[in-house]
Amino acid sequence: MNEREASLVVRAGAELLAGVSSDPRSNEGYNAVKANISAALDSLAEALQNFEGAGRQPNRSKGWMEDLRRVADDLAGR
Repeated sequence: MNEREASLVVRAGAELLAGVSSDPRSNEGYNAVKANISAALDSLAEALQNFEGAGRQPNRSKGWMEDLRRVADDLAGR
């Protein structure tokens, strides 16, 4: 799998999550969902950092990385 395919999986997962979140029973698993999204955001920030390291324009996504980590921390209650 390449980075484009992996990003499509992330997008599809987000779309699935948006769809199931409208189910009134979705609140039952909300704490687990927040933990999983927090971990996913940390991983996305790490991926952006890795892309930055290989790019010609360092720090082009630094603000995004910081924002992703901040939201991940908020969701995890850190």
